[in-house]
Amino acid sequence: MEMSKRLFLKHSIAIVTIMVSVCTLFIVIVTVLKLPEASTKNSKMGFYPITRSRKVPLQDVKLCKFGEMIVDLLPQDLAFTVFVPSEEAFNRDLRLRVSDSLKPDKYNDTYAIMTRILGFSAIPRTLSSVNVHSGELVSYDSISGFPLYISKDIDGMLVVNRIRSQIVDVRKNEIVIHVMDGVIMDADFEQSVLPEDSEED
Repeated sequence: MEMSKRLFLKHSIAIVTIMVSVCTLFIVIVTVLKLPEASTKNSKMGFYPITRSRKVPLQDVKLCKFGEMIVDLLPQDLAFTVFVPSEEAFNRDLRLRVSDSLKPDKYNDTYAIMTRILGFSAIPRTLSSVNVHSGELVSYDSISGFPLYISKDIDGMLVVNRIRSQIVDVRKNEIVIHVMDGVIMDADFEQSVLPEDSEED
């Protein structure tokens, strides 16, 4: 009787060890392959007014000074995609104005903000709007490790972390630029750049 108990106990431990090993191997394989996230085909995406998609070469697009600063921080000979805020978004979300924020006494602070925004909004690969299929949700980590969730709306414009693009697929050397109607940032950074009067509300 005691012999069969030991044998049963031995087999139970072996079975549990095999199951744990198989589960661990499965998790490692899924992580390495980076399987795509669940499809959002049946989920509702935000409604945006229908406008024509604008895919424009860089010479036809005038990036704002802040946008140029962000793009110039990247090496021009490597593949990157950057989601650059529009001038209105810099003004509305960060209270940055070219006439004031680039003065010598504020330039270092503005430059520091641009480097943080770059960290949140650039991915080390080329991602054109044609690479994202309608109804699909893709996920990439930015160069600072911030997760970016990218989809395409009914008009073919990219939506990144619920911020819609205004212009897509602008190329500068190896860099793909998408001009966004907002600033991609994490909650901590957003709190740190809020103006003092809005913190009281």
